[in-house]
Amino acid sequence: MMDIVIRGGLVVDGCGAAPFRADVGIVDGLIAAVGSDLGPARREINAEDRIVTPGWVDIHSHYDGQVTWDPLVSPSGAHGVTTTVMGNCGVGFAPVRPHQRDWLINLMEGVEDIPGTALAEGIDWRWETFPEYLDALEAGFRVMDIATQAPHSAIRAYVMGERQAVRGACTPAELAQMETIVTEAIAAGALGLSTSRTKLHLAADGQPVPGSFVEIQELQALGRAMARGGGGIFQLVMDWSDPKADFAWLRALAQDCAVPISYALVQFDEAPGDYVELLALTAQAQAEGIDITAGVGARPVGMLINLESKVHPFSAHPSFRDLAPLPLAAIVGKMRDPELRARMMAETPEGMSRWWRTKMATFDAMFALGDPPDYEPAPEASVAATAARQGRAPLEVVYDLLLENEGRSWIYFPMINYGDRDFGPLHAMLTHPNAVLSLADGGAHCGMICDASAPTFLLSHWVRDRVRGPRLSLEQAVSMQTSRPAKAWGLRDRGVIAPGLRADLNVIDMESIGVLPPYWASDLPAQGRRLLQDARGYDFTLCAGAVTWEGGAHTGELPGRLVRGRR
Repeated sequence: MMDIVIRGGLVVDGCGAAPFRADVGIVDGLIAAVGSDLGPARREINAEDRIVTPGWVDIHSHYDGQVTWDPLVSPSGAHGVTTTVMGNCGVGFAPVRPHQRDWLINLMEGVEDIPGTALAEGIDWRWETFPEYLDALEAGFRVMDIATQAPHSAIRAYVMGERQAVRGACTPAELAQMETIVTEAIAAGALGLSTSRTKLHLAADGQPVPGSFVEIQELQALGRAMARGGGGIFQLVMDWSDPKADFAWLRALAQDCAVPISYALVQFDEAPGDYVELLALTAQAQAEGIDITAGVGARPVGMLINLESKVHPFSAHPSFRDLAPLPLAAIVGKMRDPELRARMMAETPEGMSRWWRTKMATFDAMFALGDPPDYEPAPEASVAATAARQGRAPLEVVYDLLLENEGRSWIYFPMINYGDRDFGPLHAMLTHPNAVLSLADGGAHCGMICDASAPTFLLSHWVRDRVRGPRLSLEQAVSMQTSRPAKAWGLRDRGVIAPGLRADLNVIDMESIGVLPPYWASDLPAQGRRLLQDARGYDFTLCAGAVTWEGGAHTGELPGRLVRGRR
């Protein structure tokens, strides 16, 4: 007698093979059989007219604090994710000395735009060392499995102190202490080590991330320490100011450490062809046996803007600042006054940095998001193009868009990965053999995006709906977010529907799968606010053989556990 049999679904097994019709039987949290006539079960799930996939493996999230208070790991839990990996980009909350807690919160708030007040109220600090942090995580119950990497910034601050960690060079004794911490973290179950070397990452007080300026020798030493602990992946973010020189540096790091390295890859408007060169260099390294992969996203990186956003094209106008404390309905009502409209059009932003003033006037990169959300709008749909057709100023078009739907409409502002104004570069990155789907950033950038919905978007847009270029096949899209990331991160017991592997599964209606419009929620601790985006089309999600989501609602089951790495 099996525990559960999923009957008659179109199985997309995660390996990239063509889908096939079969039943999936589950016993004791594992897949027991895949085939026909599997016999009776304590529960049967009818999957006719549905696809059955492995649960999504998300290797780039920032739930490091949230998992200590949120068993649903929202919003990723409702988007079919059954395993998530935290500790990316060099930021996290262990190791930590008691007096450094607020400093780490300030760092995470700045780098990942997570409300510091929510982290301060929500985190129950029951650890100091990294192994103690893993023990604290292991004590919790969640809808999905979680895993984490050791963050370079926290390690550096723990050893060197906060101020010296940012720009200082470590002494031999300090480096030896950091090596010990990394070895112990890997041995205790960290999946790897992460660091950041980008000027885009700044703490809430404007300070760079510790590790941003370290010499390669420090990272090589920490990579060797990681290997001594049992191995793992080295994840990093870089600016790529000189792709050839920077990649040569990365190759040297990989060769010295003898551990896999994954770097974040995007297309910057300032250097739109660099991603092509970096993919070629990555392929060459792989051909020479150097294990370097590129982590790529499913859609552009940018902002979602409406009247409730902290920053929008009118947020620094004096007249809007007078309105900002009012409820949204009152703001909308007053902005419909022609006299106020004329005054706001004539005003100059005050107190806004030059960078933000420039961005908030980049009207050729602003689009109405719409319902359903359109993340690949054509150039002629931009605010600038619309204004030109209508013979109006772009700011007038923005004003009207912000008032639509009683102030709850959205302006979509892709800043990265949309330089060509279509998904051509993203398609090249996603389909490259040495790229791994990443960068969903679950739990992060709460005031600007909700890219935790990216796994759902991959199926709805890339497989079913895309019209402005080639689509992905269903088997491609499924393998991209199951077996490929699982293999890259050393999670060998999941990501494929096959006997003996974990019964982490999704049963999906491909006709209805999709993301809904984003909305604001104040559901974090201390009434912290964030953007959320719901999904439709997930009939069932199972983690370790337990049905965690059914028809979009949580069932009450919390089978998720901490995944310890090479140990």
